[in-house]
Amino acid sequence: MTEKELCQKAMDMLARSYSPYSHFAVGAALECEDGTVFTGCNIENAAFSPTVCAERTAIFKAVSEGYTKFRRIAIAGSSEDFCVPCGVCRQVIREFAPELEIICLNNKGEAKHFTLPQLLPHGFGGEFL
Repeated sequence: MTEKELCQKAMDMLARSYSPYSHFAVGAALECEDGTVFTGCNIENAAFSPTVCAERTAIFKAVSEGYTKFRRIAIAGSSEDFCVPCGVCRQVIREFAPELEIICLNNKGEAKHFTLPQLLPHGFGGEFL
């Protein structure tokens, strides 16, 4: 899959976002090592803490289907700014794919590339337990 196709899948997920409170739609497309792609969108809840981000939705869908080796993730936001993963998502990414390529998109589909160490320089992992 090309990067452009992966990014388009993330952009397509914006329409599936359930974000009646923040009105901030987020979509994600996670490419596994074997090329399988899992998508996700943010799903809000009135109590806020049960809200799940698009990135975690895609990762948890993949893990629940037996996939744990990931190549890259595209994250699309509904704003002019680039949509970077929140701290909780960064920690979840660290658990499964500390070297994951992270492609952050704005509402125009423009991309900025990051590595997880750039976004989470001192992440906590199982090696600390």
